[in-house]
Amino acid sequence: MNWSRILWTSFLLSLAPSVPAWPWGDEGHEIVGIVADHYLDPAVREKVQALLAMDGSGLTADTGIASESTWADRYRDSDRASSRTRYLQTREWHYADIELGATGLHPACPDDSALPAEVVASQGAPHDCIVDKINQFRAELSSARTPAPERLLALQFLLHFVGDLHQPLHAADDRDHGGNEVRVVLAGSRAGNLHQYWDTLFVERLGMNSAAVAATLIDDITPAQRREWASGSPADWAMQSHALAQTIAYGALPPGHDGIHVLGASYADAATAAVRLQLERAGVRLAAVLNAALPH
Repeated sequence: MNWSRILWTSFLLSLAPSVPAWPWGDEGHEIVGIVADHYLDPAVREKVQALLAMDGSGLTADTGIASESTWADRYRDSDRASSRTRYLQTREWHYADIELGATGLHPACPDDSALPAEVVASQGAPHDCIVDKINQFRAELSSARTPAPERLLALQFLLHFVGDLHQPLHAADDRDHGGNEVRVVLAGSRAGNLHQYWDTLFVERLGMNSAAVAATLIDDITPAQRREWASGSPADWAMQSHALAQTIAYGALPPGHDGIHVLGASYADAATAAVRLQLERAGVRLAAVLNAALPH
């Protein structure tokens, strides 16, 4: 009997049980929403608030931009234990499985953003990737011909998907479902999988109060960074996230021991810095998308 293996595994798992993860976690999405709100043109902010006030789903705590940034996850999971209609329709929209060694979006994102004239984006193909969905919903939000209920959905999905696109493991895959099958542990933290850590733990290391963290990030963003980050396309942003997955999320991952990767302080610090940068970029880019789609 391999007692050393048993004791090692027992120790790691005793640190804490695994917990379910939301993409970026609620806190990450709230931070992105608050940062974006800071950079909205005043007239655009009024339009965003008016649209979100129409939300009668009851899926979020309120209809403010921070809470509504979590709506798409809650919508997806609202029938996960029952009919699974919403779940199966929208779950693949949250990511792009770009293989780790890939140099472009294809085949993970085959650029199927064009919809048949009679199909609204909220009823689009379930296998569309996140880049396609951002392009579709951005077009709908920009169009005065889009019915008000669909414009609300377009806004709600955009609030969430622009954030998701900046989580590196939503734009990369090493045949492990974006790190969901990679077991990790950091001393003093609960055991979990790599995807969970990037969703939540490295965000929590920035602070536990979304508004306070967002304020710190806003103070850190320079006018030059805002101009630079607001450029490019969702495809460009996806590949930027993918590069961080290559170099840090996977690239700096220490070798596993008995199927578990024990993360050191250097990995945690690099990941936390990357998460901070991505939350800043996501907030600036979400604001740019909304300012362009809802001009004053």
